[in-house]
Amino acid sequence: MSETEFTADVLVVGAGPTGLLLAGDLAAAGLRVAVLEKRAEESGLTRAFAVHARTLELLDARGLADELIATGRAMPSLQVFGRLRVDLAGLPTRFPFVLVTPQYNTERVLRERAVKAGAELLRDAEVTGLRQDGRGVVLTARTADGERSFRSRYAVGADGVRSSVRDLLGIPFPGEAAVRSVMLADVRLEREPDEPLTAGAGEAGFAFLAPFGDGWYRVIGWSREHQVPDTEPVALPELADLLREVTGRDHGVLEARWTSRFHSDERQAPSYRSGRVFLAGDAAHCHSPAGGQGMNTGLQDAANLSWKLVAAVRGWAPDALLDTYQTERHPVGRAVLRSSGALVRLAQGRHAPTRALRSALGAAAGHLGPLAELGAKQVSGIGHAYPAEKGAHPLVGRRVPDLRLAVDAPGGPARLHEALRSGKAVLVSNDELSVADSWADRVVTAAPADPHGKLRDTVLLVRPDGYAAWACADPTRGELRAALSQWLGRP
Repeated sequence: MSETEFTADVLVVGAGPTGLLLAGDLAAAGLRVAVLEKRAEESGLTRAFAVHARTLELLDARGLADELIATGRAMPSLQVFGRLRVDLAGLPTRFPFVLVTPQYNTERVLRERAVKAGAELLRDAEVTGLRQDGRGVVLTARTADGERSFRSRYAVGADGVRSSVRDLLGIPFPGEAAVRSVMLADVRLEREPDEPLTAGAGEAGFAFLAPFGDGWYRVIGWSREHQVPDTEPVALPELADLLREVTGRDHGVLEARWTSRFHSDERQAPSYRSGRVFLAGDAAHCHSPAGGQGMNTGLQDAANLSWKLVAAVRGWAPDALLDTYQTERHPVGRAVLRSSGALVRLAQGRHAPTRALRSALGAAAGHLGPLAELGAKQVSGIGHAYPAEKGAHPLVGRRVPDLRLAVDAPGGPARLHEALRSGKAVLVSNDELSVADSWADRVVTAAPADPHGKLRDTVLLVRPDGYAAWACADPTRGELRAALSQWLGRP
């Protein structure tokens, strides 16, 4: 593989939320990172409005949650359709709500962090070629200055549903259209909705309404009786009639600044990795907008992958650590496809059994007990867990809550998320932790604030993405050294 114009540790293709979070993590860790984005300018188009609890936890572990929360509105429940709501107020997290904010706010916060950390953002760079060998990857891109080549040790395709990287790798993207002829419009309304997020479903179809915060609203609507090609223009009277029928209120659509029509696919790549190249976000999986899980799933992909790439570039990644990206994130993507697909099919259903189920779920909203709690954890992302070896401690593979920590120095981290802002793993224990000194470049140590609490006898190793890598009650120093070597490589 010959030398080319630009050399980076990692090339990220796509400057959407997934690519920007990934680039920010890598740059903050000191890696050389370049982001190739085919758009010449920032896009004002926003597809996502919901930022869920698990994503807010990841942003908090990067010092970004409060800034993003200030741009939107927190809602303790999420209306799925009709009277059916997902109650989030009881979630075991510092963020028991869904944040309603346009996607461009999330992108701005992540972009500013990535650039400040040293990531180079190259716009008007459309990837057209890819080749790799055992040492690295070369991407060819069409730019305003002509064709250029970029060399890196690893590359990540975070370039959306129509991913050039996925196509160049020859990775299939099987699936089908979940819903066709969906109308999109940014509109002004004569009468504001009662709630920040409005959703409704009925015999006529379904609709969703969300605010930009500047007086404009995004409408997503699907009419059962008017299924037309994506090229067909959106008529505002049709959209207004659909909104009135499925929400039970006339909002008075005054004008539109943008309209479009699209079809929503359910697809997933069978493999998220090909050699030194990875797929993340919509390039790896796409699904219906029901539940607002798309952008959130992509951001969680990035958080899972970033620290593993850092380990690989730094040369201390344990064998097959990069392969765990596939084994951990592919099942999550599949689960989101199934849950969001079930919601949209329930909203679309016109046959009597489906309508009866929809009505029954709406009537039972708030009274479903453990099932409702499970649904809230699924939609919010905090319920996802990763595979653990047989016989492992019950905490292994699970998301670790934002533990309170004993502050051993002024300005030291008082919470787990604050400790994770180092980009390193966190070793939590009441015992003397000098055994971890040999891994000081990869792990920080802390004691729980309550020495007599649930972790009083447990030593817990938290991965940089906030999941438990290893836990053990009263381990020997040898067992602890073995666990650190397994997850963080030899010192």
